[in-house]
Amino acid sequence: MLNTRTTSARSARGDAALWTVLAAATGYGFWDAGSASLTLDLVLPLAVLAVAVPWSRRRPGVAVVLVNGLCVMGLADASTPGNAHVLSLAALSCLLGARVAEARRPLLVLAGCAAVDLATCAVLRAQPVWWFYALTVLPAALLLPWLAGRHWRGRRQLVREGWRLARGLEERQHLVAERARLTERAEIAADMHDSLGHALSLVALRAGALELSPDLTDRDRADLADLRGTIADAVEQVRETVAVLQDPPGRDTGAGLPVNDTVEDLLSRAAASGVPVRWERRGASPPLSCLVERGMYRVVQEALTNATKHAPDCSISVRITHEPDRTRVSVVNAVPSAGGPAHAGAGPASGVGRGLIGLQERVTVLGGSLRTGSGSGGFHVTAVLPHRATTAARTGTPAPGPVTAPGRPAGIHGAASPTGTARRPDPGMAPDPIRAGDPDTAPGEVLPESAERLASVRSDARRRSALAFVAPVVAAVFFVPSAVYLAWQLTTSVLPPSRYDELTPGVPRTELALLLPARAYPYPPDHARSAPRPPGARCEFYRSGRDLLDEVDLYRLCWSGGTLLTKDTVPAGRP
Repeated sequence: MLNTRTTSARSARGDAALWTVLAAATGYGFWDAGSASLTLDLVLPLAVLAVAVPWSRRRPGVAVVLVNGLCVMGLADASTPGNAHVLSLAALSCLLGARVAEARRPLLVLAGCAAVDLATCAVLRAQPVWWFYALTVLPAALLLPWLAGRHWRGRRQLVREGWRLARGLEERQHLVAERARLTERAEIAADMHDSLGHALSLVALRAGALELSPDLTDRDRADLADLRGTIADAVEQVRETVAVLQDPPGRDTGAGLPVNDTVEDLLSRAAASGVPVRWERRGASPPLSCLVERGMYRVVQEALTNATKHAPDCSISVRITHEPDRTRVSVVNAVPSAGGPAHAGAGPASGVGRGLIGLQERVTVLGGSLRTGSGSGGFHVTAVLPHRATTAARTGTPAPGPVTAPGRPAGIHGAASPTGTARRPDPGMAPDPIRAGDPDTAPGEVLPESAERLASVRSDARRRSALAFVAPVVAAVFFVPSAVYLAWQLTTSVLPPSRYDELTPGVPRTELALLLPARAYPYPPDHARSAPRPPGARCEFYRSGRDLLDEVDLYRLCWSGGTLLTKDTVPAGRP
């Protein structure tokens, strides 16, 4: 509710600011007109704008129609068709493009407004300047701002969709990383079941053997039977708990972790398979708990897997150092040279590093630490494990930063710094993690729905941009030649007042040819054409000024047999 009220207040302030700007333009036009009507030229337009500006949010098409009506009032003016309402028309047309997604209905509204403008000129039998205004200025105020608004809307939508997709990918990354943690916890639970179940089974076996002792009383035997039953129930409860924690049937979470296998067995098999690995132990081997032994095995196994996957044929060095209270496991694989073998498969960066994330979880649960990253000599995986598993203090689940693949430099996607912290995207740029037609996409691969939607938004934005560029060009092809021709006719039929004063009736045209313009004005108003003229005379009209958007006085010259009979002035306004 509070958010709704805040949005409504912000919208009201925006509408008030827009109305203030448009009202100022209207007031300036009224002041510049001088003898304009206070009611029709100021009060009525301000009232129309007060209704149209709020309606531009709910009914932007109706708002454009209302303001276009103010421009039609300018076409009905006898002095000039131009007024300050063109600015208001352009502003609301831009809002129409920015607030309405579809194009069909807004185009119908714009076409209807243009048709009303032309019909008004036809009904009022307007002068050519009015037609020129209705054919160029008003369509430009309707179409071009609408295209700019649509382009603005498309860009905003593209940015929103890009960030929405980025948030979705980030959430998916967290989910995958959390699944890796849960999977690793299930494997740890299975390890606990192996060790704890074995120990409980031995206890139950000893309890069963004690039941056969002849020195026990019947009460002691009953107590031992209850103890054995309790231990059996505990083993069954551990088995059920592990079954719940493990993945659904069909997925072997403990694959590659044989119960009785050792690190030496793992390294020997790798060397026998052709992996260039060498290893060494330093220090006396202390007694390690089952979970720590399995954790050390898992560190070496995951590091070997990543090294052979991302840096094949490169040397691998494994060192296990036993210290008084902890064991350090270090695996280093050399980085392939520029001309070396290509990386095989996708690394942890493309798969969100599930193996290393799970390994981090396992080592943390055991009370140890894990560091991964590039360094001198290649890619390093270093784990420090206590000799006895301890409970690690956890203040929260860390954000799953993407891990760099062994032997690979950190890239743009899934990149991580050497300290393990994920790089933040630039907030000024819309993330672009998935693209339709990406060269990394395999042929025939089905794109995710988010990628298809982003591609669709991009296509719409490109189409709007192309339309915003092509529409003015097309409009210029149709309107510019006619506008240039009309301007040429108006400017070449101007008779300056100084030359008009030099014209003397009764003088032949040949003597006055140097004072006359190149051609007569071809569009005199009806009242000028119907004015009384000398019998048998042929009258020509000339404009008294070069103002193209304002009606000027006309000079009428009547000729008879090549001699100037009369000259008079036709006022600009209608009688």
